[in-house]
Amino acid sequence: MAQTAPAEVTERGAVAPLAAILDSLPIPVLVLDHQGSIEFVNPAAEQFLGASALHLAHRDLADILTPDSPLLALIAQVTRRRAAVFDYGVEIDGPRFGPCHVNIHAAPMSDIHQAVIVALEDLTTAQRMDRHLTHRAAARSVSGMAAVLAHEIKNPLSGIRGAAQLLERNAAAGDRRLARLIRDEVDRICALVDRMEEFSDRPLMREPVNIHEVLERVRQIAQTGFAAHVEFVETYDPSLPSANGNFDQLVQVFLNLVKNAAEAMPEERGEITVSTAYRHGLRLETTAARERAHLPLEVGVGDNGKGIATAVRRHLFDPFVTTKPSGAGLGLALVAKIVDDHGGMIEFDSGAEGTTFLVRLPVYEEQLDGA
Repeated sequence: MAQTAPAEVTERGAVAPLAAILDSLPIPVLVLDHQGSIEFVNPAAEQFLGASALHLAHRDLADILTPDSPLLALIAQVTRRRAAVFDYGVEIDGPRFGPCHVNIHAAPMSDIHQAVIVALEDLTTAQRMDRHLTHRAAARSVSGMAAVLAHEIKNPLSGIRGAAQLLERNAAAGDRRLARLIRDEVDRICALVDRMEEFSDRPLMREPVNIHEVLERVRQIAQTGFAAHVEFVETYDPSLPSANGNFDQLVQVFLNLVKNAAEAMPEERGEITVSTAYRHGLRLETTAARERAHLPLEVGVGDNGKGIATAVRRHLFDPFVTTKPSGAGLGLALVAKIVDDHGGMIEFDSGAEGTTFLVRLPVYEEQLDGA
């Protein structure tokens, strides 16, 4: 049965039962001969390697990987020992696909002399989900903190401010400056607490939202203010269905992301890329939905800045984490909370050529409306 696998690479019409099973698997599977030549790839492997089965047929695996790839050493070990090998969290790279982390399962095939079957479990999506859960936890922690701050801090602050005003009236000229300092600092703390109150858990009123209208509002605000010097590049899918969300809060989300992008711009030739797309297949258990939610709406906000410092990437959505000298570190924490309240998720990719944030949102469905 396994002998039909090589023919499967070049002749999709001759589908043997084993090949049909391998084709249906969502993980990349390859079969190699004793010299490391590719004899079979399933569709998931074609997508992963960025090449068709016909292009990969009978090519040396070493030709599509970096020369020092650990996958090559692992396959050589399986061929030499004729025993299965499992390796976890391995980084592999190639000219047609970027660096990615995978779990590798490689084993000899008993029915084919010295052939090796390799299965690759892509960890990229799992890592993104893990980051999303971290963002969600950060957003929830801020919600609890906001409630405590509003209740336990603002009330005594109002008393301190009133006392400072009374002192200012009766104080000597030199002491009035100190009284005003107390008043101004109290006002500053109250403003911070007010911003924190935005994180409190309030019912979210959702309705059908045209995401392109949200993005157009954000662009207008940005280009008449903080992003007047930046060029916007828009790549939209005009057939996108309505999102299930709150218009004002989504404006706040993307306004924050665009503002961050504008602040990351180089002094010349700054460019913000805003894109929308419909992506099938992504489902996630969300705090808002408490069920497996379908998140096909993808909105990207990218910049051509110098990227996010590696030291803060893991904690980027935590409150009070910022790389800006005058930043409070609440903008992205608020973004994470609002996206989570919508039952969506947010992720980012950052490098030397810039940063891109991707927000994934659910589609509005008629049965959600008062059903």
